[in-house]
Amino acid sequence: MSVYTEQKILGVEFKILKSHPDDRGFFREIIRSTDDFFTSATREGIPFGQWSHSKMAKDVVKAWHFHHVQSDWWYVPIGNLKVVLVDHREESETYKNKLEFIMGEENPICISIPPGVLHGAQVVSEEAHLFYITSETYNPDDEGRLPYNSELVDHTWDEPAVVAENDKRTFMPTAERKLLV
Repeated sequence: MSVYTEQKILGVEFKILKSHPDDRGFFREIIRSTDDFFTSATREGIPFGQWSHSKMAKDVVKAWHFHHVQSDWWYVPIGNLKVVLVDHREESETYKNKLEFIMGEENPICISIPPGVLHGAQVVSEEAHLFYITSETYNPDDEGRLPYNSELVDHTWDEPAVVAENDKRTFMPTAERKLLV
């Protein structure tokens, strides 16, 4: 799977990361405050809210999550994830478009995920670590989910799929949805 696909999703952006190796290891810059995909959000008034770390075991699926307000920026420094994004915004010109790609050690990238884009991932290595920045601190009123195997989403995860109970339920955010302008 490649990051460069014909189907794009409005507002989803990729930053290909460059490593600077030497005999001690490497240095890799992830996000600068001046990166276009980061500053475009802050120019629109999207703040920095939180930085989080999720460690996941092989075959874990976390899907389908979405937000009405929050933007996410994802980076996988250890392991590999199969990431799937689906535009769930009816007003978007890329509504229902799907992106599927590997990110992590095999493909060192950072991605931005705007509000209204369904996002999910499955660990395809022994373990994976996801570091993610969010534009908001955690707000349960902005947390939405569809079941990982929802018939509303045209995607089937690889088996076995290790899934938490929260990823088998539907709940809609109560926060007012941020519409595309």
